[in-house]
Amino acid sequence: MSEHPPSGNRIHPTAIIGPEVELGTGNVIGPYSVLLGPLRVGDGNWIGPHVSIGAPAEIRGGAHPAAWDEPGEGPGITIGDRNTFRDFVCVHQPSAASPAGTVVGSDCYIMNKVYVPHDAQLGDGVTIASSVAMGGHVKLGDGVNLGLNSTVHQRRIVGPGAMVGMGSVITRDVPPYAKSFGNPARVRGVNTVGMSRAGIPADAIEALVELYAKDDFTPERIPTGLERAFAWWQSATAH
Repeated sequence: MSEHPPSGNRIHPTAIIGPEVELGTGNVIGPYSVLLGPLRVGDGNWIGPHVSIGAPAEIRGGAHPAAWDEPGEGPGITIGDRNTFRDFVCVHQPSAASPAGTVVGSDCYIMNKVYVPHDAQLGDGVTIASSVAMGGHVKLGDGVNLGLNSTVHQRRIVGPGAMVGMGSVITRDVPPYAKSFGNPARVRGVNTVGMSRAGIPADAIEALVELYAKDDFTPERIPTGLERAFAWWQSATAH
């Protein structure tokens, strides 16, 4: 166990917990994982072996601390509850001037060798398949699904409930509940399967398919129950 393990956490003896790391309860931290501050981790997270959370942002010319475990500058990383971080996941600290830091919501499933970059904002219930790479400042809405080995360009936004196909390269923002794939990726319709699995009623799905066909997303036409997702999208893309 670590030198001062918080109550209810299971921390492998080979894991390293640096200064300014705050852990909730019920977390599992596997062998050889390294957690560096500033970092706040909620409850019930499963952090597998060889996971790195909290290394400095990869910004050419950016400062690196004199000691490997010295806490970084800025607001740090915030991780919610009940997330899974599989083997060799890497989550970086934000840039020093970041207003919000690097954020991972709750109930996310992040598979092996995924790179979560500086200043990324991940919503709740996000699924990221193995070997996905993202550029800094990306935003993923709730329920986003990124397929195996896909890539998201810096500062791109993927709306809630969207599905990105495996091997795709996202160079443009992806709207809510869209299905996007290719290199470069393009919107290819509505993620009807994902919406159905999320419990969204069939009539709302059919209405959204019609809106995508007409390219008409005026607020009064958004199906009932999907308003929050599109409001998030409008706010996130209001550059």
